[in-house]
Amino acid sequence: MTHTRPLAAEFIGTFWLVFGGCGSAVLAAAFPEVGIGLTGVSLAFGLSVLVMAYAIGHISGCHLNPAVSVGLAAAGRFHWADVLPYAAVQVSGAIVASSALYVIASSNPTFSLASGFAANGYAAHSPGGYSLAAGLLAEIILTMIFIIVILGSTDDRAPHGFAPIAIGLSLAGIHLMGIPITNLSVNPARSTGPAVIVGGWALAQLWMFWVAPIAGATVGALVYSWMARPQTARPQTAEQVGTRAVRTAG
Repeated sequence: MTHTRPLAAEFIGTFWLVFGGCGSAVLAAAFPEVGIGLTGVSLAFGLSVLVMAYAIGHISGCHLNPAVSVGLAAAGRFHWADVLPYAAVQVSGAIVASSALYVIASSNPTFSLASGFAANGYAAHSPGGYSLAAGLLAEIILTMIFIIVILGSTDDRAPHGFAPIAIGLSLAGIHLMGIPITNLSVNPARSTGPAVIVGGWALAQLWMFWVAPIAGATVGALVYSWMARPQTARPQTAEQVGTRAVRTAG
């Protein structure tokens, strides 16, 4: 049974990832004259994960992402029984963060949900007009690479203490490429939060941002597990994850 403290940590961590990452896109990306743009938004997502990995990694493992939880379970690093409780609090944190962000953003008279509210989308709702097939492939590949980075940097043979840096920089780099395609998800919880607020087209397209990251995470876990042999890692409960040093993020 998953204890309350790791779940609370996952809720808070995912809240910050969505509030900080999506908030930078909604509030600061196009701010007149001094907006942070695509690079700034990418860094906001990466830095949000990096700091939370150091803050709560020793409590919950700092997944912040249902796809990461699935990937770690597929690689034998996490118990499957803990995946659904983790996913539930991750999605809840994302929805609460998006709701708080909406309250703040909507106080500006120029705000409109028609601008997208950092929701993920494809075809007509892709920032660059990319198709469903292109978005699906991009999300699968980018999530696969993200999971490989997570598993590799948290491997017992990797230098200790640097995993959050590798993971945060990886997420920032993935965003630099992926934002024009789908606004970049690689995280079903991150996608669900804004989609609940936007409704309509965002909810209709949300399925892809669950299917692709989970598929990519599973493939990434299998690929890394094959490359990393002969080492075998014993599955951990959510509580055992919290006893380790800061090792992972999502």
